[in-house]
Amino acid sequence: DIFAHAIRAHPFAAAPILRARAPRDLGTMDSKEAQGQIAQMISFIAAEAADKANEIQKKGEEEFSIEVHRLITEQKEKVRQGYEKKVKQIETKYAIARSMAINKQRLEKIKARQEVMHKIENDARAKLVSEAQAPAFVTKLIVQGLLMLLEDTVTVRCRQADMVLVKGCLPGAQSEYSKLIKDQTGADKKCTLVIDSEFLPPAPVSGKEGPCCLGGVLLHCQGGKISIDNTVDVRLRLVMEQAKPAIRGLLFPSS
Repeated sequence: DIFAHAIRAHPFAAAPILRARAPRDLGTMDSKEAQGQIAQMISFIAAEAADKANEIQKKGEEEFSIEVHRLITEQKEKVRQGYEKKVKQIETKYAIARSMAINKQRLEKIKARQEVMHKIENDARAKLVSEAQAPAFVTKLIVQGLLMLLEDTVTVRCRQADMVLVKGCLPGAQSEYSKLIKDQTGADKKCTLVIDSEFLPPAPVSGKEGPCCLGGVLLHCQGGKISIDNTVDVRLRLVMEQAKPAIRGLLFPSS
């Protein structure tokens, strides 16, 4: 096949040899000369075929090298993309884990702070329970409410258990109220205090749910349209809310 290809590629390759013998009659060639010419033709064709084979092999090697380079480049790109994808996944997981850890730590810190604040509130609540039974304390609560209402007749609501205590504080509260108005404005103003027929919820009982009250009073007038809640519960919540920044600053100065 290679010889045939070489002959087809060079149809006149043997012409120089035939032309060199043109002066002589081909019939007069002896067997040795014919064999020599055939050998030359075969050698020439073989050389052409070898060159063509080398050319084809070289071209094949070049194409093979290009294809190998392309495949290696593609595989490198796939490996690089895969590596970048895994790195990104790891970074994402790390970021999520870090964020969750920070949030968890923050929630734990908030929970710990709230527990401390609740403890302070409970401690204050325990002290106010006994303080709410002091006549001077109840009198101040009534006077504060009267100064905010500035009415001639005010109804005072308290717990049923505190009714005797509150009744005993009414005269002193009326006198204190009139004195403060006189000192600050020069006017003579009196207020009539009446105990409400309704009562505030009872004291809290451990294990029992429902409305409860630590003590104090609720003042109202104008048929209940205007009221001032001066119970211990409300005052404690108000003070805790107002003092919360200062308490946090004292307890958690670094945050």
